[in-house]
Amino acid sequence: MEEPGVRQRKKAATGFANGHETGSEPKSSSAFPKVYVLLTAVLALALYNFPALVKSPLNQFLGAPARHLPGVRTNYVPTFTADEAKQDAVVEAFKHAWLAYERDAMGDDEYHPISHAGSNLTKAGGIGYTVADSIDTMIIMGLEDEYQRARAWVADKLSFERDGNFNTFETTIRVLGGLLSAYHLSGEDPVFLEKAQELGSRILPVFETESGLPLSLINLGLREGVPDSDTNGYISTAEASTLQLEFRYLAYLTDEDTYWEKAENVMAVLRASAMPSGLASIFVDPKTGRYRTSPIRLGSRGDSYYEYLLKQYLQTNQTELVYREMYDTAMSGIHTHLVKRGLSSQLLYIAELNPERTQSGELGWRLTPKQDHLVCFLGGSLMLGATTSGALVHNVSIPPRTDELTDQGERDWLTGVELINTCMATHDTQTGLAPEIAHFRILGDGVDDSVAPADWYIKGARPDVPPPFDARYILRPETVESIFIAFRLTGDPKYRDYGWAIFQAIEKHCRIPTGGYASVINVDQVPVEYDDKMETFLMSETLKYLYLLFADSSVLPLSEYVFNTEAHPLPVFNPTIRTGFS
Repeated sequence: MEEPGVRQRKKAATGFANGHETGSEPKSSSAFPKVYVLLTAVLALALYNFPALVKSPLNQFLGAPARHLPGVRTNYVPTFTADEAKQDAVVEAFKHAWLAYERDAMGDDEYHPISHAGSNLTKAGGIGYTVADSIDTMIIMGLEDEYQRARAWVADKLSFERDGNFNTFETTIRVLGGLLSAYHLSGEDPVFLEKAQELGSRILPVFETESGLPLSLINLGLREGVPDSDTNGYISTAEASTLQLEFRYLAYLTDEDTYWEKAENVMAVLRASAMPSGLASIFVDPKTGRYRTSPIRLGSRGDSYYEYLLKQYLQTNQTELVYREMYDTAMSGIHTHLVKRGLSSQLLYIAELNPERTQSGELGWRLTPKQDHLVCFLGGSLMLGATTSGALVHNVSIPPRTDELTDQGERDWLTGVELINTCMATHDTQTGLAPEIAHFRILGDGVDDSVAPADWYIKGARPDVPPPFDARYILRPETVESIFIAFRLTGDPKYRDYGWAIFQAIEKHCRIPTGGYASVINVDQVPVEYDDKMETFLMSETLKYLYLLFADSSVLPLSEYVFNTEAHPLPVFNPTIRTGFS
């Protein structure tokens, strides 16, 4: 294995191995024994068949004290009021990004802040990725002037008549999701729903495959689905299974059931071909509906499959139990096969499984101690799942108590807390920014202890050589997403401290003085070198989650909203049709 370069830590990593930071007449007396016997029998039967459901009320009746929930501190007072000074700083950062884009590239899909230019995703032109991705953030932040100019562009200039191939997944989560969220948050401005419905109808042809799984690309002008030649026509599991929140909500708003049916059928196909472990490899075949032999991971091409299992369950007010079942099975599979710990500080991370053939030709799986920054969404997701799918009561306390969670809920909560700790540990770099990919030390890895950190490292990083792709930071939001969720579920101010530290690092190292923010090529090099690109998810996700982290908890409560994988908040609702998974 290639050895990493020497990297000096600014502070020692902290382990969390133990889960801590780190008027009728009374009946005759002769009837009483019968009633007593009957109640005893019912209680015994309930304890035998549903021990988790009886756990909370029985403990309360007996007066048993709740055990301290691992990962929840006891020496703090939950705080949910707004930190206006920090909110204002985040709003200023958003304006610094948006106004530069508006000045140099209004309407273009992407922005390059150093060259002061925009670019589009096809030669036929763009569809305003950045605009659609940013509008709901403006509404949330109360930026009325910026919002009105963006709305005018959507109403007057946004066109989907583009004879070019757009990624189905990215177009759905960024543009369709952004339009739907803007419709709801704007008080149901019809401009956004009209555009969303037009876009949804143009995307529908991707589902016209033998299995009903979508194709990776959509030609919006021709309304034709297009297979991705780079992946032999296969679609990534995340891309196929991360259209559902958007299409289901579009169906709910328009009473067009076909949007729901197409998206739901994808989940039925994936469920029918699922592995017993609940894990999913990262590619599926749209022709057969079967998984292809490919890596199993919660990073790129796999991540949001697991995210949307829980969110589909929450989106329809916890009425579709099949998604809870699929989610619970998948989380157990993750704990059984992928949850590992580093050598020195016992940092918990999510490993990958890669298929390989043995000398005899049999298929085996090799565990790789690699974690993408993308995986950091899982910490908050697990904590949210613990307080919903893993809850014994409808309204879980903040922070939760052990008698309110099932055993699986407790397990998932602790793993979520520890994973956030690990993700914060990867910010222990020269810039305070986390790399795109981190590798963790394992026994027998062949890495020289004298030149490598003892816990995690950036593979291929060496002094005086070009940095590897793993070393970059591209303004990703996943850690701040988890921090936001963790804060809402605990009220622990440490999560606001985490978020503020990340925001300050972005301001110090990613901010371009003339406007906008750029990606950093090497998080362990100061002064930094830039990649001339400002990802749309900076304004859609990173800054939005940071703003909400410092907002009053009444703003977009987690009990009433589900955030799509691009951080577009969609309201929880009860389905008006009987779904196949009801």
